[in-house]
Amino acid sequence: MRKQEKWLITLLTLLLVLSAGASSGGNMMRVQVKDGQVRATPSFLGKVLANLHYGDQVTTSKSSGDWTEVSVGSVRGWMHSSALTSKNISLQSGGKDAPLAASGDELALAGKGFNEQVEASFKSKNPKLDYTWVNRMEAVNISPEETQRFLSEGGLTPQGGNR
Repeated sequence: MRKQEKWLITLLTLLLVLSAGASSGGNMMRVQVKDGQVRATPSFLGKVLANLHYGDQVTTSKSSGDWTEVSVGSVRGWMHSSALTSKNISLQSGGKDAPLAASGDELALAGKGFNEQVEASFKSKNPKLDYTWVNRMEAVNISPEETQRFLSEGGLTPQGGNR
């Protein structure tokens, strides 16, 4: 075999190996929620390994139901697929990638919220309503560990069977 042929075969082999490595590296996605958790298991009850924020980039590798395995830095775990997008996220107001208006889905999600502005609007229209118990319930914070203990003690399994 001539020297040029050996060099060409070596080059082609190297390119093949590099392209195979790049394709198995996973897809790049971004976090599309204000705060998202990377969990040890594909479950909302899984231990939180890392907290990510809107626009953070992750590498995805596989899916399990509604969950996607991600890696960011040295952390590898699971995020709910609804927290991720393959779209480019612009972190600057008015950027060319930033949406100029809310989508129908965004409006539907916003309509489910009950924040101080919504409460103030309801109070102004209904001055006799008392939000004391709503405020108390909103202040309750139950950790994932407490939730897991409650489920275990009650012999309960979350929907989907993930613990």
